Amino acid sequence: MINTWPRLDYLEWRDTCSALQLYLQVAGKYRLAHTPWVNHSWHATFYVTPRGLTSSLIPDGAGIEILFDFHDHRIVGTSGDGRIASFALRPMTVAKFYGDFINLITELGGTPRFDKQPNEVPYPVPFDEDDFDRPYDHDAVQRFHQALMAIDRVFKTFRTSFLGKSSPVHLFWGSFDIAITRFSGRRAPLHGGGVPALPDDVAQEAYDREVTSAGFWPGGGGLDYPAFYAYAYPAPNGFRSASVQPDAAFWHEELSEFVLPYEAVQMSEDGDAALLSFLESTYEAAADLGRWDRDMLECRTGRPAIVRPSDALSVQKKSPLPDEHVEREDGPSKGRYHILVDGVEAEMTYSRASETLLIIDHTDVPDALRGRRVGERMVRQAVDDARREGFTIIPLCPFAKAQIERNPELQDVLHRNTGIAEDATAG
Repeated sequence: MINTWPRLDYLEWRDTCSALQLYLQVAGKYRLAHTPWVNHSWHATFYVTPRGLTSSLIPDGAGIEILFDFHDHRIVGTSGDGRIASFALRPMTVAKFYGDFINLITELGGTPRFDKQPNEVPYPVPFDEDDFDRPYDHDAVQRFHQALMAIDRVFKTFRTSFLGKSSPVHLFWGSFDIAITRFSGRRAPLHGGGVPALPDDVAQEAYDREVTSAGFWPGGGGLDYPAFYAYAYPAPNGFRSASVQPDAAFWHEELSEFVLPYEAVQMSEDGDAALLSFLESTYEAAADLGRWDRDMLECRTGRPAIVRPSDALSVQKKSPLPDEHVEREDGPSKGRYHILVDGVEAEMTYSRASETLLIIDHTDVPDALRGRRVGERMVRQAVDDARREGFTIIPLCPFAKAQIERNPELQDVLHRNTGIAEDATAG
């Protein structure tokens, strides 16, 4: 396989990187001014293309699209009435770029009126007043674009295994990061705001739902190297101590996020697999600790031209429970149920609070077994054992909780004398 992960050295091109971020902010502010608000500022972002970054269609004039072309190193604008305008990306000032961009929008028949103040950068200077000479490193920009295409590919693969609300894979020009966000479906506590050069109401709207998010920075903002990140809002208890993959990933105290240096992916034998393991393990840590309903939110990873199996509620179409025997390993304080199907093992772990109380704390069903009711088979085995041995169950695991909630015939073994159990049986 061709190595699609180019070498990136932030310190070599940080001045060009800073300039590129501000140029994207100019175009992003224009899109922001003319596009109706979409939840979490999704209406203002850019998207990776084979040539660079695009705004997509902006509802101004006859309809305008802005492309940052990193092959020919030009800003290219097109409009719905067939007009095309462009200018070169080159060493210049932000004020010069701003003036050229205003002329481009005018040539396309658009309305070049938008806020001129940068966001999320230290000591912001209005675009038309920023006369500092900026370099433009063509080779570094092309390597950055190659990295963005590789990241976009892996992020989109990760996106396919989630049925719940998820963002597109998109680039935010404020913080200059490409990101993907998953949502639990629950409201979040009011965000405190305080993001530099960003109105608090924008940050509060962006985080008004419970999320896990992952992304990539080319560098800056406290990091002198390119890196991937992952965080949860609100962060559940124990998140920072969670075990994540690959080995090069770590918890960054100052950022309060997990960080994976880009170099660890670029130097890996399989960069795609290394990055995917980071995305999956950080999400799973947040979802398990935050008690997300993973059974309702997840599915198998998508494959080209293969329809995702439906798991709609239908007695006629519901797959049978697997015939394979569920094994149980029971210890004095902890234990597990596990089942082997077609050579792939799934497990459900539990803790013993007492001789008569068992707490199901985690279920792990590999992608290869999703949709085959393997997890349900283990939950039902635990319920059968509880009836036979006379113990009750608290399903702290979101998967087990969801299974028992939607199958009333399993609820006779629930422990009902604690607040946790009441929460577990709430509709």
